[in-house]
Amino acid sequence: MFSPAPGLVIAAPRSSSGKTTVTLGLLRAFARRGVRVTGAKCGPDYIDPAFHAAATGRPSLNLDAWAMAPELLGGLAQRATAEAELTLCEGLMGLFDGVPAGPGRSGSSADVAAALGWPVLLVLDVSGHSQSAAAVVKGCATYDPRIRLAGVVINKAGSARHIRLVAEAIAALGIPVFGALPRSEQVSLPERHLGLVQASETSGLDRLLDGMADLVEAHLDLDGIQAAAAPLAAAGQVGAALRPPGQRIALARDEAFSFMYPHLLQDWRAAGAEIAPFSPLADEAPAADCDVCWLPGGYPELHAGRLAAASRFLSGLRAFAEAKPVHGECGGYMTLGRTLTDAAGVEHPMAGLLSVRTSFAKRKMNLGYRAVTLLADGPLGAAGARLRGHEFHYASVTDLGDDAPFALAGDAYGSEPAPSGSRRGLVTGSFFHVIAGIAESRSA
Repeated sequence: MFSPAPGLVIAAPRSSSGKTTVTLGLLRAFARRGVRVTGAKCGPDYIDPAFHAAATGRPSLNLDAWAMAPELLGGLAQRATAEAELTLCEGLMGLFDGVPAGPGRSGSSADVAAALGWPVLLVLDVSGHSQSAAAVVKGCATYDPRIRLAGVVINKAGSARHIRLVAEAIAALGIPVFGALPRSEQVSLPERHLGLVQASETSGLDRLLDGMADLVEAHLDLDGIQAAAAPLAAAGQVGAALRPPGQRIALARDEAFSFMYPHLLQDWRAAGAEIAPFSPLADEAPAADCDVCWLPGGYPELHAGRLAAASRFLSGLRAFAEAKPVHGECGGYMTLGRTLTDAAGVEHPMAGLLSVRTSFAKRKMNLGYRAVTLLADGPLGAAGARLRGHEFHYASVTDLGDDAPFALAGDAYGSEPAPSGSRRGLVTGSFFHVIAGIAESRSA
């Protein structure tokens, strides 16, 4: 048994600074060196962990300081790093960006770094300035006394002179500079409305990952970066974030339904549950011998025509729902409804197990943490159970229908909880993605 691996949080002062490129490049470069390296992701993100896994051949998971209790956060970090030599945790947004919350619970990358004792490797986009970049670094180094900067990676440098001006100004602060990456369009990943195109759909992904690794190996001090990692400071209880919804779980799994948190699947399997994947896009129905059917989020709006024509899937799902629970998250919720209108304005019939109608024709971003209380017994728990998670979607409800609400949902800003989602018989769904349950002794 290996001890927990030392780690770094790879963060930046703001979004779009190059965190993903640096993280993936380092993960693939260390893996090519034979280092047992694993990835992790701060905050709610389904897509990046799949790229981490592709880069290393090892599973990645999410570490969320708002949705996860401190003991769960530490326990998951301990689990993720137990058989590795190095952990690189990709941050989200800017280093200190989060929501109003108590100490350590804003959901920021800084909260994760502070809770786990991992130093921060700061990725600094220096396009548009030179020595002034050092002021940004100094601010990041001193703003929150709980965290420590391991050093800086300069990104999007324009010339050797530009690099010298920036590096000398940062070095004068006593903060290491581990190298500088030039501007490059050769290693960019394709994007769409919910972020990066999924790893499973990215053409030539291994070539892109190797290109990122080549870039960081040519310009960064990998030995110095690995040496700057620190051991996990606060392990926790390796407990379950959410109990399994059944002993045998039919899980929709394909390009339309892929947003499933790795830590939940790990929890369910560890508890003895069996996962039975099926593909709605391949017109497969949930296995009749399963106890529950789970439709995760994803991109059904991009495949609405194929789903509407998947007669075996739809009839099998309806038959399953007559006697056993079915739950849909976000895209799964849309599929359980009466209709889904695609980006071209074409309305497609869906399963009709819930009366909601949704549309992707007029996009409106809905994004944020959610704290919910279940209103009835179901796959996610008993009535009154409290959960934390998030929403991230561009689709809208055009007609909620006459179903009972699934839960009462509030946000991280103290809004009054309001009815959310839909429930009819054994079928439930909402735009809410669950991350973890809340123990009764803790406040929501």
